[in-house]
Amino acid sequence: MYEKTEIPVWDIFVRFFHWSLVLAFLVAYVAEDDVLFLHVWAGYFIGILLIARLIWGVIGTKHARFSDFVTSPSHALRYLMDTLKLRAQRYIGHNPAGGFMIVLLLLSLTTTVLSGMAIYAIEEQAGPMAGLFAGSGKWMEEVFEEGHEFFANFTLFLVLIHLAGVVVESLVHQENLVTAMINGKKRVSER
Repeated sequence: MYEKTEIPVWDIFVRFFHWSLVLAFLVAYVAEDDVLFLHVWAGYFIGILLIARLIWGVIGTKHARFSDFVTSPSHALRYLMDTLKLRAQRYIGHNPAGGFMIVLLLLSLTTTVLSGMAIYAIEEQAGPMAGLFAGSGKWMEEVFEEGHEFFANFTLFLVLIHLAGVVVESLVHQENLVTAMINGKKRVSER
């Protein structure tokens, strides 16, 4: 007989980061250029969140640290193959595929934020990169605009894959990962 107990896994910062990032990305994505000040401030907030997560990934709690979940792409791929065969190992923290997705999302979001700041500097002569891009030509603006749009859409694509992964992982291991990201706890079965 197994007794179900729950342990804390996701600390308050990880949960705040996750849900704040969801909200800020949604605001920035929907606002686009139509409500520029909202788009810009949501982008700045995402940038601050990314910096804070980078720091917390080094000094944070056990399951928040990159050393706990960053693995090689081949390890993530093996995990995905095992998941398809319904024999994937259960992890208390992020599984190898989830860890790989986090790295991809952080890189894509960072590129989106930096390219957005460059566009804002070129078009509006404003923001922290304004001096760096003063007098830039139209071609540079177009390069950053294309990159910004690509990475914003690529991030959305990654989010959709992430959501699918959460659903599959929740079904395979019979646990609600969304609830775990809200209350910070995951079950541990003990004899």
